[in-house]
Formats: sequence, C-alpha cells, structure tokens
Amino acid sequence: MNRLARFAGFGRRKQEPDAQDGDTAVLHEEEVEVTVERMDPEELREPIIASLRGVHDPEIPVNIYDLGLIYRIDIAGNGDVSVDMTLTAPGCPVAGMMPLMVKSAVERVEGVGQVSVQLVWDPPWSADNMSDEARLQLGLM
Repeated sequence: MNRLARFAGFGRRKQEPDAQDGDTAVLHEEEVEVTVERMDPEELREPIIASLRGVHDPEIPVNIYDLGLIYRIDIAGNGDVSVDMTLTAPGCPVAGMMPLMVKSAVERVEGVGQVSVQLVWDPPWSADNMSDEARLQLGLM
C-alpha cells in the first residue's frame, strides 16, 4: 500500500452506532493494522528509466535518457528520488521546462515519493554520452 493510502485513512473503518442503544451522535473509529510492503529502491530504477525514455528534447528526436542528459538517479529507501541532469547546451531554449518534464515523468512511477531534479553543467554534455541506439537514430553510426 502506498503512503497516500495510509494518510488518507485506508484501512480504518468507521462503524455506525448500534441502533438499539439509541446513541446516534457518536461514531467510533476502529484501527485496523495494515501491513505496508517495502520495495527495494533499486526495483524502481528500471520503471524510472522507462518513464524518462518517454521525455524528448523538442529539438532532437531522441529521448533524453538515450541522449545521455541524465547523469544520476539516486533512489532513497523511502522512494524519494533525486535526479541530476544536463542539457545539450546552456543556451537551450527548453532549459526552464525540461527539469519540470523530468520531474513529472519520474513522479508518475508507482512507488516514487518526493522528486527533486537538479540541472547541472559539469561535466558538460557531449555526443559521447549518447547510447548506441541514439547515435544510430541520428545517423551518427
């Protein structure tokens, strides 16, 4: 069960008062113990990468992961994710919206908690960062 379900009170039952008692003003809450399954943070890595492959640089017809724009994906034990990414050039016109697109893509993965995306410039991006699939798609192989 995810954290939102626990906070929303999933697993608690409100019981209606017994009509024979005539006490209709008080509702009693019964706590039900719920087992929360822990997920290994590394199990989230592949779904996160798959989601990132759905994000494309509008100027280049290749996804940002295969372009090599994602430098680091750290996944905490509680599901929080931190991503370091770069852009092909500091003057990229989508510099303001690309980190938001990345954050949104990672947040859609089930089991992910808080997401932070940092735009970094060191080391600078180069075509050497691209996957073979990206190079082939762009005709560089």
